Amino acid sequence: MEKAEGAFLTISELATELGLAQHILRYWETRFPQLRPLQRSGNRRYYRPADVALARRINQLLNVEGFTVKGAQKALAYGTDDIAVDPLPAATPEPDLIARLEAIRADLARALGR
Repeated sequence: MEKAEGAFLTISELATELGLAQHILRYWETRFPQLRPLQRSGNRRYYRPADVALARRINQLLNVEGFTVKGAQKALAYGTDDIAVDPLPAATPEPDLIARLEAIRADLARALGR
């Protein structure tokens, strides 16, 4: 029997849907303050539709897009995924460094026979 759209999901149902272990969802609750399912007797968790959408987004950021937990936290906190994980501007490498790295790349290519 399929649940109606908007029905609460248990941790087992959500974990199965996302292809994760239940302990991962419990871990996410400790790292993402926005993710707060209802907890009933015996600490049974019930995920509201908003919680389900957030868990799906967290899963997307972490397991599909390759964000770190810290990066995903920033993306969710700022409400955008287009944030710079490192807010400092990138330093321009020294020309000498670029020449040394290119020489190393050429040496590696020769060693690999390319």
